[in-house]
Amino acid sequence: MENLLNIFIKSIFVENMVFAFFLGMCSFLAVSKSVKTAMGLGIAVVFVLVITVPLNFMVEKYLLKKGALIWLGEGFADVDLSFLTFMIFIAFIAAMVQLVEMIVEKFTPALYNSLGIFLPLIAVNCAILGASLFMQEREYENVLEAGVFGLGSGIGWLLAIVGIAAIREKLKYSNVPDPLKGLGITFILTGLMAIAFMGFMGITL
Repeated sequence: MENLLNIFIKSIFVENMVFAFFLGMCSFLAVSKSVKTAMGLGIAVVFVLVITVPLNFMVEKYLLKKGALIWLGEGFADVDLSFLTFMIFIAFIAAMVQLVEMIVEKFTPALYNSLGIFLPLIAVNCAILGASLFMQEREYENVLEAGVFGLGSGIGWLLAIVGIAAIREKLKYSNVPDPLKGLGITFILTGLMAIAFMGFMGITL
């Protein structure tokens, strides 16, 4: 239980996808103009990560790794399909994003319209693929650890985009120099928030 909590806390604060690895910056910068839109996209990202990370863990463990197909028989013990990792991971991510897009369009059309092209672009959000690749690199022991990591990574990304969106909304009433308006001041704020999140690196459980 302590290990799961450690994975969860680290993935949110210490190894935040945006502030530690700067993954998913395209949608992070483009959709963070309002808190409502940022919240909608953030929840969608959490949903996709919670499903795809443990799913990709299972796929890698029972299909892709060398010897993973031994459950089919001794003749498959030396089969190695790891060269298909990127293609299979992206295929599952794209399928989940398509499902999220249909759900959002069906139940919250206003949010669907406000997100626009950035909702289907979750499929190519490097934070989504990055979470699965980090899961693979860190060799989590079971699907529960992978799922907790996916949930924490999604919540970390959600906190990041909602935080920057809240600040950008307040900036409308601030006297920002003309050359820094828009993305200029957003990049500066992102850097400052990344420095602030570095303060969580001392967290130990």
